[in-house]
Amino acid sequence: MPTDPVGRFLAALDPDHRDVVSAKPREEQERLAEDWERELRADTDLDTLDELSPPAAEAEAARRVLGDR
Repeated sequence: MPTDPVGRFLAALDPDHRDVVSAKPREEQERLAEDWERELRADTDLDTLDELSPPAAEAEAARRVLGDR
């Protein structure tokens, strides 16, 4: 499993979105990964989901970040 923020963000995405985000410039990938990490920290509903399934919480946060774009 990747340990850098961009790698973790990409791993949380479904394959179609992963391909789209991977094609973006590195700066945009880093910005999206920062937004994703902020979403994971800030949303208390994700905290509860994270206790049950960390991958599900990461995937939900990734969907939310991409939904804002």
